[in-house]
Amino acid sequence: MSKAVFSGTFDPITLGHVDIIRRGAQLFDELYVGILDNPAKSFFFTHEERFRIAQEAVADIPNVRVFLHTGSMVEFLRTHDVYTILRGLRGSTDLEYEKQMAEINQMLEPRCETVSLPARPELASISSSAVKEVASIGESIKRLVPECVIRYWNEKQG
Repeated sequence: MSKAVFSGTFDPITLGHVDIIRRGAQLFDELYVGILDNPAKSFFFTHEERFRIAQEAVADIPNVRVFLHTGSMVEFLRTHDVYTILRGLRGSTDLEYEKQMAEINQMLEPRCETVSLPARPELASISSSAVKEVASIGESIKRLVPECVIRYWNEKQG
């Protein structure tokens, strides 16, 4: 059985993330989505909120499981006995960063392999940071995120 993990902070999960998850779910028997937490980073949504939102965003994909994760990627791989990491690439900046991370992960865990999927052109400019920036100026994020994100966003805004 082939398994992979797609991890990130997903604050919030975007249509680009969901597209990579859908495409990855076609390539692997099981795809784990790891919702990472980083105490050094400030988030709009809490770790648990990001978990619930991600679960809802991918609920229709039967071979995808969403997990909360607070440790290192290598720890996640070993805990879940999955040694393939799925990554999305939006452009050349992502490529260089992901190459470095793949090398480090493989150095720390020799069984680790990284598979990268290029973002679809129409989704390549979407990032969680861009979503927060667009929302902060009062513009609609409808074309950037799954519908459930908008609902959670509105609830959080009060």
